[in-house]
Amino acid sequence: MARSIQSDRVASDPNILTAHQLRKAYRSQGKEMVAVREVSLSLAKGEILAFLGPNGAGKTTSIKMIAGLIRPDQGWVRICDRDPHRQPAALKLVGAVLEGNRNVYWRYTPAENLEYFGILRGMSGQAARKRGAELLEQFQLSHKRQTLVQSLSRGMQQKLAIAVALMHSPALLLLDEPTLGLDVEATEDVKRLIREIVHQGCAILLTTHQLAIAEELSDRVAIINNGEIVTEATTADLIRQFSGSAYLVETEHSIPAERVRKLHLLGVDLQTERSLHVTDVQVLYQVLAILNPMPIVQIQKDQANLTDVFLKLVRGAQA
Repeated sequence: MARSIQSDRVASDPNILTAHQLRKAYRSQGKEMVAVREVSLSLAKGEILAFLGPNGAGKTTSIKMIAGLIRPDQGWVRICDRDPHRQPAALKLVGAVLEGNRNVYWRYTPAENLEYFGILRGMSGQAARKRGAELLEQFQLSHKRQTLVQSLSRGMQQKLAIAVALMHSPALLLLDEPTLGLDVEATEDVKRLIREIVHQGCAILLTTHQLAIAEELSDRVAIINNGEIVTEATTADLIRQFSGSAYLVETEHSIPAERVRKLHLLGVDLQTERSLHVTDVQVLYQVLAILNPMPIVQIQKDQANLTDVFLKLVRGAQA
């Protein structure tokens, strides 16, 4: 079994990640272009925050500031209460899988990759080999430990990339498009591993354009557009907020004409000869009484998904 992912914590800030009022601007052709403006994010232990936005919205710039790669013009970042821009020790608390599986060497084996990156992170060779063996077992890659990475399937390469990022047991994992291009089986494997990692205590900042994956895995969602956070909420609350109150009722057989007339008197029109929409829950029971004893195939509430929410917020901001 892989050991729990733990790091030293400073008690003053309970969050693994706190980013406060980040701002970053660039100059282009003599003009100032603001890439990120007043972006604030927080992430607790054992939590997944889906950080979403269209291309060019400011996600990458924000993540680079969080990872200590570029300095914000204003605002600050704390990782376990340490400043990644002033305290190099803060960066030891971060693991990253950015741009797919590019953080592995394709002409090395999985075992060699894990040992190499473990030593690069300051581990002894013995400790790196031990930790690598634990991760290979957890990620179900032990049987491929001596196979060159370039010969592995894309799913295995992606799992190895995540394992490499976890070699030093980071408190925060930056995970970019973890399931992009994977088949169904490999996608399920990666989702399972992400859940295990979070259960062990790691905090994950997830970026992806696969919104169904974000909806399934995330605890909270932050959507950025034009450099600004347009919403941040728990995933369930956000979807609930954008879900309607209408119900779809579908019968097994065509609804007879006399029942259709009664439905029309209630103000309910049929979508098809076997289905109808009801916008008021109180009317729903009257509709069911009219349909009784006809067999009902389904009664389904109008439920939004994260894709619906994302498109409404992003298109609304652009209107």
